[in-house]
Amino acid sequence: VQLQASGGGLVQAGGSLRLSCAASGSILRINAMGWYRQAPGKERELVASITSGGTINYADPVKGRFTISRDNAKNTVYLQMNSLKPEDTAVYYCNADLNTIVANTRYYGFDYWGEGTQVTVSS
Repeated sequence: VQLQASGGGLVQAGGSLRLSCAASGSILRINAMGWYRQAPGKERELVASITSGGTINYADPVKGRFTISRDNAKNTVYLQMNSLKPEDTAVYYCNADLNTIVANTRYYGFDYWGEGTQVTVSS
């Protein structure tokens, strides 16, 4: 299983970016997908998550500014980030909780991570 994230970059405060993350490989079912971020010197933190049933959770600092969505047919999750602030600067990581099959053995609830994508917001 691979998670391929894209969409990071440099933007001025108040601007917008859209992150995408596509999961591929031996996927039986994706239970939830989400975005985490890690700023320099800080721990990785949840930004937003969405379950297969559509239940969404946002971290308080991004509520009202970020929107997570999901295309189940494409195994892809998106993060629309508006009104960006310098404190949103971080490496953003895609995460998926999914069921997979390896060598004819099924595994349930495995966590996979994509490579991070840098988001930099200038003041």
